[in-house]
Amino acid sequence: MSALFYICWEMAGAEMSFEEKSAWIMGVVALASYGAYLAIVLGLAGTMPLAEVPYVGPLLWTIGASIGVSIALHAVIGISSPRDAGKKDQRDREISRFGEYIGQSFVVIGGVAALLLAMAEVDHFWIANVIYLTFVLSAILGSVAKTVAYRRGFQPW
Repeated sequence: MSALFYICWEMAGAEMSFEEKSAWIMGVVALASYGAYLAIVLGLAGTMPLAEVPYVGPLLWTIGASIGVSIALHAVIGISSPRDAGKKDQRDREISRFGEYIGQSFVVIGGVAALLLAMAEVDHFWIANVIYLTFVLSAILGSVAKTVAYRRGFQPW
């Protein structure tokens, strides 16, 4: 865990590529949007059982907002360093693929969990929230893997 803090500390004075900035944006935006969703849903749960909370609206709004914020932040970093925007070398492509492979494990876990919950005829609230949580964990894990690969080095096997 302290190594992660060291990576973040290194970030203050380090130069980052466009792809590394993109990884940070994706991870932070995913975490922030899910935190906002949880705050809204758990705030509504104070007046009713959790499974009866109207979750669809907040779910769609937070997903839409995270997409919009992500696009806006990518545009900002593209405008602030136009010569780096869209440039990918072989290392960037390998790190991106590595991070996506790592992150996709949670998508598979979420699909299996949702399938099991559906077979058990669990309420839609729980199925939707399991899927959303695993998508968020996928984005965060993929972003962390990419960031660590950029900061600590990447050894393709």
